[in-house]
Amino acid sequence: MIAVKIANGAVTVIDAPKPRGQVLIRMTTAGICNTDLELKAGYYGFQGIPGHEFVGIVEKGPDEWLGKRVVGEINLACGKCSWCHRGLGRHCPKRTVLGIVKHPGAFAEYLTLPAENLLEVPKNLPDEEAVFTEPVAAACEILEQLKIPKGREAAVLGDGKLGLLIGQVLLANGIQVHQFGRHPDKLKIVNRRGAIVGKKIPTARFEYVVDATGSAEGLAQAVAMCQPRGTVVMKSTVANKVPVDMAAVIVPEITLLGSRCGRFAPALKILKERKIDVQSMIAADYELKDAEKAFTHAATRGTLKVLLRNPLVP
Repeated sequence: MIAVKIANGAVTVIDAPKPRGQVLIRMTTAGICNTDLELKAGYYGFQGIPGHEFVGIVEKGPDEWLGKRVVGEINLACGKCSWCHRGLGRHCPKRTVLGIVKHPGAFAEYLTLPAENLLEVPKNLPDEEAVFTEPVAAACEILEQLKIPKGREAAVLGDGKLGLLIGQVLLANGIQVHQFGRHPDKLKIVNRRGAIVGKKIPTARFEYVVDATGSAEGLAQAVAMCQPRGTVVMKSTVANKVPVDMAAVIVPEITLLGSRCGRFAPALKILKERKIDVQSMIAADYELKDAEKAFTHAATRGTLKVLLRNPLVP
């Protein structure tokens, strides 16, 4: 099968054996995210087949899943440890992670996942929208970790792929969003949904701030924007170390909240109900064989979502 490989900072297309696992899924559409770009840059010391945002069709597995169009939770937990018993399999110390940690990813014609990781895609949701399930779930996770009252203000720093999804998810949940970024054309996506576009980064202005810049400098900017005893949600995945002025955090008693993956069910619901606009975020799509060009395009400054398509799909 055709697969995409990252090794030593390079993206190549290889011929790989079809994977074996509990459920065999034929990938139809996959999305390149900032984490994939950071893996290429050396994050986790990654080498292998990346990709964790996907839609696919089940070809082998339990009868109840055969032929179904699915997305899949990316963390494969052991199911036996104390974290798993507490419902925190996403933090299982023995977990593998699709396309990131010891489990070949979705940038291939086929991938595997356990049946318990799968969710069926609603019939009214096209592949190019369903492929956003994983990053939308990451945006929804903020509201599972942090109870922001409806009508309250929150700032989102960053107008990249995840930042725009976070802004829209917060808006869909009744929160007044102030979005900050460098690209007026991208900020229009959240502005059309009701976000206030910030022109200048303020100091100590917001009780809730989300750093979704994807840059090492973003956290310091987010901390500077936060009120005393406010909360900064850290959503950026950065390969390099991020310096933090601890005095700027400790003196105003700011809470730093790490935030990563989220549950897929709330994300599918918000996508199905068309409460956010993801179509406007698609920049381009490429066949798997053109993955090197796709990664170059995705890494171009200002580019939003670049998709990969499986040529085996009619």
